[in-house]
Amino acid sequence: MLEVLGLTAGATATYQTMLDHPSYGVDEIAAHCGQTAVQVHDHLEELARLTLVRVSAERPGQLRAISPDIALTDALARQEAEIADRQAKLAASRAAVTRMVAERAEHRTTHGERLLGMDAIQARLERMGHSATTEALGSQPGNQRPEDLAAGRLTDAAALSRGITLRTLYQDSTRNQPHVATYAHWLLSRGGEVRTAATIPPRMVIIDRSQALVPIDPADNRKGALYVTEPGILAALLDLFEQAWHTAVPLGATHTEDPRTGLTATERELLRLLGSGLTDDAVGQRLGISSRTVGRHMSSIMERLGASSRFEAGIKAAHRGWL
Repeated sequence: MLEVLGLTAGATATYQTMLDHPSYGVDEIAAHCGQTAVQVHDHLEELARLTLVRVSAERPGQLRAISPDIALTDALARQEAEIADRQAKLAASRAAVTRMVAERAEHRTTHGERLLGMDAIQARLERMGHSATTEALGSQPGNQRPEDLAAGRLTDAAALSRGITLRTLYQDSTRNQPHVATYAHWLLSRGGEVRTAATIPPRMVIIDRSQALVPIDPADNRKGALYVTEPGILAALLDLFEQAWHTAVPLGATHTEDPRTGLTATERELLRLLGSGLTDDAVGQRLGISSRTVGRHMSSIMERLGASSRFEAGIKAAHRGWL
């Protein structure tokens, strides 16, 4: 029962034996407790640290047990003093953290909400994830860096463990990226939802429909981000996300071809983008694929249309109602 004071069970048994049999030496205590002499010596050192034993005045070289009403009261008083000290340090730490948070909040209000660099972005994402209470929405176009996914795993895991609804949009092209597919399936296994589409909204994270993070430069999300809380901007971002979500395909579901045209969603979007005058590179960026893959898709479409050039393919596609 003295384990709460930090004693081992063996030291407790030694102390009890010394109280019951004050004349016992080390060998007798060992025999009575079923211990070795070495173990008893170790236990005596434990007892001495808590001032539960003292040197005997009658038996030189031996120790005597201090009465529990004295020894244990002193030990409890020391523990209470240690606890009070820890509580005081904890209160001081909490006050320091509160001051720091207040100072940072004032700094953010004074200096705006532009976050420059990935460290600032990750710090904000961690703060947003920690404050989430109901929902986290994300649109992640383009290729995903393994290190960025790894950085977000702890935040996502913590949110999902708290019952936060997590919905993430990726592009169809990520189905062919093993590290993204692995991460997406990990999200699914934890209760998250993942969908893909040929094209999705620009990169964004929306928490509880009350705060959002969007890149300053859509072409390079690592440059910085803008933290948004204005209701009007949030409403527009939410509408954009929900429209894309409802037309996207859940991860794991098969992308079916259009029965009328035989085109996949990616091929149909590719034709639309090329028809609007975009280059292969620009189309590839929008679809999250390489310009070489754009060329392969276009060659397949031309073959099905029986066209010898892209111009002819465009005309035939328009005649068939594909555009």
